[in-house]
Amino acid sequence: MLRGMATLNFSADDLSAAQAWYTTVLGIEPYFARPGYIEYRLGDHEAELGIIDRQYLPPAPNGPAGAILYWHVDDLPAALDRLITLGATEHDGLRERGHGFVTASVVDPFGNVLGIMSNPHYVDMLAKQ
Repeated sequence: MLRGMATLNFSADDLSAAQAWYTTVLGIEPYFARPGYIEYRLGDHEAELGIIDRQYLPPAPNGPAGAILYWHVDDLPAALDRLITLGATEHDGLRERGHGFVTASVVDPFGNVLGIMSNPHYVDMLAKQ
């Protein structure tokens, strides 16, 4: 049924500012852009991260809410520090989950929750490819 994350969409009131921030964070330009929407391909499987102008979304509850998608990073403390230095705010600090899994999350400058983690399963799966 669910075969893999295809596209994660965030939203922003200021799409230009979001593009500038995520281009800095990711170190790449969006591969696709049209009025009201941009999209990056990133990671080992070229997952899609889209950012849509918030005006095109239905009303949402106030404050960060909903599911958190965690992206594997090689150096979790450094990634967390970098995101905060670039203007994100800590949502949930480094949290040991057991068996080598460690998570953290931030709220980007546009109100989206961005999860990052050290994920030994992800590293093992890459080694098998």
